[in-house]
Amino acid sequence: MSRPQTPHQAKYCLFPARWWVWAWLLVSPVLTLAQVEDTVTEIISEATEERIEQAMEDLLSDIESRIAEDSLRIQTDHWLVMAEPEVFDELAQEGYLFDRISELSGLGFLLAEVAAPASFDLSATRDGIYEVIGGKKADVDLNHLYTAGVPSGPIGDEEIVGLAPRELLMLPQDLSDLALKIGVIDSSIDRSHPAFAGTAISTRRFVSNDSPPNVHGTAIASIILSSDPLAMGLAPKAEIFAAEVFDQNEQQGEFASTVSLIKALNWLVTLDVSVINISLAGPPNRLLETALARVREKGVLAIAAAGNGGPTAQPMYPAAYPEVVAVTAIDAKGRAFRLANRGEYVDIAAPGVNVRHALAGGGYGASSGTSYAVPFVTVAVARLLEWSDDPAAILDALYASAMDVGAPGRDQIYGFGQLQF
Repeated sequence: MSRPQTPHQAKYCLFPARWWVWAWLLVSPVLTLAQVEDTVTEIISEATEERIEQAMEDLLSDIESRIAEDSLRIQTDHWLVMAEPEVFDELAQEGYLFDRISELSGLGFLLAEVAAPASFDLSATRDGIYEVIGGKKADVDLNHLYTAGVPSGPIGDEEIVGLAPRELLMLPQDLSDLALKIGVIDSSIDRSHPAFAGTAISTRRFVSNDSPPNVHGTAIASIILSSDPLAMGLAPKAEIFAAEVFDQNEQQGEFASTVSLIKALNWLVTLDVSVINISLAGPPNRLLETALARVREKGVLAIAAAGNGGPTAQPMYPAAYPEVVAVTAIDAKGRAFRLANRGEYVDIAAPGVNVRHALAGGGYGASSGTSYAVPFVTVAVARLLEWSDDPAAILDALYASAMDVGAPGRDQIYGFGQLQF
């Protein structure tokens, strides 16, 4: 059962003046500057400072939300079918032939990729497939694209920006020595960076690009296991299995497709990782939801970014799926990141503002966003899984130990509260 989506909140008028004041301003003869200032002062006096601040915040968030929604791109000429092998046998008998089929041995599915003209009717095809297979499970959807934040520029030789991961949260002493096994789905990683000297990183690429982007993945990986004292990672002895899913081009910038995400999940499941870090966000997709449900069935926990669309933005995926832990970002003082999504799907808050991390090509930078909060929760969950292999019990412990901030109990801003190791 999917989590309920949060509707757009009502928009606010920045200065809620009476209609006759605005009418007077519009129809009056030429006004002196003093008259205009007096009128505006009267209008402003009718609104409390709190309402003005809320109105400005909502206005900014609405603009940023629209930008975020426009960036949720879809490959409209590329659709997908995912089901168990016997379902494809039935479809083949009825004349359904697919361009490319990949075996997802870890998840137990087959994935078909189909090129189609712009006039292709996805709904009709989905109905036709469902009619053939009856009540058996198959998912049909488009190949949606997902994005991640972009870290800031490098620090200067004399200036250290941001706060190192270990400065943002009190950590248990054993964390420095634990050989945690963590999956990461992100862009490529600049493994030549000094931050990764002596660290354990295995990678596999799920895009055909020979030079895929490596900025975001480098940042996320360093937050987890950097060995550099300048920006020491949370778990420097951890072992990362990094799935490289981001591609880029001039038209679309950096993006990860549904196909690359599902294949990455399949690979990581075969490696028996206990937890998967997913610091990206985008639109809902039927196949991705089913794949994540199967990942959870296998006892693997997926941790994902709640999104940076602002307080009024719609839920972002995969974080909003019930099988995924949705992470929002807070600053060093426990205040919510101003661009973080809100909603009933938010599970927990972690440091994600002004976080220091490695930059691809060398040096360090500091960035803010829910992407950078995910590694904190990922490492905490991986540590708990060292003592128990029961995902439900682990999540109960994670949420019960969170520091309740904001409104009492679970809320739409902080979820169950602020992460505590």
